[in-house]
Amino acid sequence: MLSKEDNKLLTETDKGTPMGELFRRYWVPALLSEELPAPDCQPVRVTLLGEKLIAFRDTNNQVGLLDEFCPHRRASLFFGRNEEGGLRCVYHGWKFDACGKCVDMPSEPPESNFKSKVSIKSYPCREFGGIVWTYMGPENEMPELPVFEFTLVPESHRFFSRRIQESNYFQGIEGGIDSSHISFLHRRVHDNPTPTQKAVENGAPKFEVGKTDYGLLIGARRETKDENFYWRITQYVMPWYALIPPTTNQSQLRTGHAWVPMDNENCWHWSFSWIPEAPISEPMRENMRAGRHELHTELIPGTLRPVQNKDNDYLIDRELQRSKKNYSGIRGIGMQDAAVQESAGVIVDRSTEKLGTSDAAIIVARRVMINAAKGLEKGEAPPGLDVEKIKVRAASIMLSKDVPFQEGAAELMKLRESDFVYSS
Repeated sequence: MLSKEDNKLLTETDKGTPMGELFRRYWVPALLSEELPAPDCQPVRVTLLGEKLIAFRDTNNQVGLLDEFCPHRRASLFFGRNEEGGLRCVYHGWKFDACGKCVDMPSEPPESNFKSKVSIKSYPCREFGGIVWTYMGPENEMPELPVFEFTLVPESHRFFSRRIQESNYFQGIEGGIDSSHISFLHRRVHDNPTPTQKAVENGAPKFEVGKTDYGLLIGARRETKDENFYWRITQYVMPWYALIPPTTNQSQLRTGHAWVPMDNENCWHWSFSWIPEAPISEPMRENMRAGRHELHTELIPGTLRPVQNKDNDYLIDRELQRSKKNYSGIRGIGMQDAAVQESAGVIVDRSTEKLGTSDAAIIVARRVMINAAKGLEKGEAPPGLDVEKIKVRAASIMLSKDVPFQEGAAELMKLRESDFVYSS
C-alpha cells in the first residue's frame, strides 16, 4: 500500500508539483513526426503535464509547440492559420513563430510597437527517430535527447503509435513492469505449447528487482520442467518507459511503451514496435496501422481514443471469454491492459490495496519515482539522463538454475549499435 500523501506526490504532475517538476527535466515525447506531415499543415492539439498546447510545422519545416491559447483574448490557436513562418490566430490576426515570438499584429496601428512586447509560451522541440520531442524544464538544465534502439533503427524497421489512456500515467507503468499478469490477462490456449509458452502459464514467478542508474532491471523467473529457469527481463527506464521482453529471444519483433501524463487523470500511451535486423513487412505494418495488431489499437476516426473504451466495456465478448481461448474476453493486448488499468479509476487509491510478492517491481518503482522527485527538491540530479546508460534491451532466456540472470543474459541486454545498420 501507499499512503495518501505519497500517492498524491506520485500521481500529480502539474507544473509546480514535485513530480511535475521532475518530469520537466526530461525530454518528453510529444507526438509523432508524421502527425505534422508537411510544412504549413494543420496544427495539432497536445496536452502534456497539465498544459494545453498546440504543435505546428512552419513553412521552414521547424516544429513549434505553443500555449494553445492566444495571449490576446485567449482564443484557441487550433483554429489558427499556419502560414508564412508562423501560426496566426483567426480572431484578430496575431501571429507567432515557432519560438513564441509575436511577428505580426495587424489589429494594432502600424506604428505600434506592442507586438515587440508580446510573446506566447513556447517549448523547444527536436525531431529524432520519428518522434517530436519537447523539453519543458529550465533551459540551463536541458539534457541530451534520449537514445533508445527504437529511435536508432531505420524508419522501415519501426512502427509507433500513441493513444489516449483514461487513467493516471502510473497505472500504465505498473502494468508495463508487471510480468506476472501475462499468465492471466493475456493468456492464450496453445494446442502444442512450446516449453516457453508452457513456462509462461506459471502465474507465480519469482521476482528479482535491481535499481540501476536509469531505473530498474526486473527479472521474473519461472520454473520449467527441466533444469532451467525461464527469465523475462524488463527494463524500466525513468521516467515512463518500459522495454518489454519478447516471448523468446528468437523473436525478431521488439516492443516498448511509454506512459506520458496528459494531466493527472489521463495519459498518452505510446507503443513502440521495431525489428533491429530487418524492415517490418508491409502486411504487418498494415495490421499495426489498422489497429489489428496486439499492441496497436484501432482508433475512433479523427481522434486518438480507442474504439474499444470504457464507454462500451472495451467490447468484451463473454462467449469468447467462456470459450477459454481468451482469458478476458477482450481482444488485443493493449486493450486488455487498458481495461483493467482504467477500471481501477482515474487515480487508484493505493492506501487500500493489498500487495503480494508478485508486486515487488511495482513497490520498488514507486519508491524510485518518489525518491527522485524528493531528491530533485534537494538539488539532486534526476536518474536516467545519461544517454549511454539507457542503451539497454529487454530479454527472455532459458538459463540453468545456478546462473544469475544478470550474468546469463548480460550480452542480450546490451545495445551495441555496431551490431546492426542504424539510421544516422
